[in-house]
Amino acid sequence: MTLGIETSCDETSAAVVEAGEKVLSNVISTQIPVHRRYGGVVPEIASRQHVEAIVPVVETALQDAQIGWDDLSHIAVTAGPGLVGALLVGLSYAKALAYSLSLPLVGVNHLEGHIYANFLAHQVQLPLLCLVVSGGHTDLIYMPDHGQYESLGHTLDDAAGEAFDKIARALGLPYPGGPEIERLAREGNPQAFGFPRAWLEPDSFNFSFSGLKSAVLNELHRFEQKGCSVPVADVAASFQEAVVEVLVAKAVAAAQAKEVPILYVAGGVAANGYLRTSLTQVAAEHGIEVRFPPLRLCTDNAAMIAAAGYHYWRAGKFAGLDLNAVANLPLTNWK
Repeated sequence: MTLGIETSCDETSAAVVEAGEKVLSNVISTQIPVHRRYGGVVPEIASRQHVEAIVPVVETALQDAQIGWDDLSHIAVTAGPGLVGALLVGLSYAKALAYSLSLPLVGVNHLEGHIYANFLAHQVQLPLLCLVVSGGHTDLIYMPDHGQYESLGHTLDDAAGEAFDKIARALGLPYPGGPEIERLAREGNPQAFGFPRAWLEPDSFNFSFSGLKSAVLNELHRFEQKGCSVPVADVAASFQEAVVEVLVAKAVAAAQAKEVPILYVAGGVAANGYLRTSLTQVAAEHGIEVRFPPLRLCTDNAAMIAAAGYHYWRAGKFAGLDLNAVANLPLTNWK
């Protein structure tokens, strides 16, 4: 049994997973109501909230799984990337547990955790290609085998989810902004504004959303200067269209380049219904199947960390008690 612990941002989560695939419990304590009043995550507040939540969350995870401490074989914990103060809470608690229980400790990269969310929902065959798209990351990752990762492309500036949150804030929408943008976009015209798409150099799998964000903000400023009301739904729909079009095109192109029959998607933005529909349709036109985790496994959770940690444990790749939190931990070559 793997006990997974995740505290990289604003969710305190603990999960018990059997054999890297069967979720026995997955407890998530969200801080969204706390941070909503500030329009985004405040790192210092997030850390304090993790300190208050970590013990009851872990205890609840064991109770829900109907197991005791003696049933655990190892502990997997997120070591990065993320907010360093938040990471340290989960990491410190995991190390204390591992030491007191004489259990192996496994460090997990948050991005690989998102990839492994698919292992909890699908029969995954390696190698695989995964589009990881979240509030902090937008990456195309090729995975030949467990623990092996090749970065095909990444965002050069803002992540897609970060852009969603910033535009939502500019539109006066509550945090988190992604679901609010998606909700409004259903009522708007995605062709109302010709917001730019950053394709970068030919055949590049990298992403850039800062120019799009600036273009939307400039459009909002023009409405403000003219004293006109903003067609919020049209702005939301046009912005979402611009983001999704680039994500879909580059993900499908990467799948073709790697000649994989299945494209996996993970991360918080993978819960976006418009992305799910658009990517599935376009990929199908090229004979590629698309698979997503269930919605509950798209956002940050400890079950995905446990799933990834299980394979490191099987390979005997343990961490020492000197394992530290790294805010910008790279996915490749960090072990």
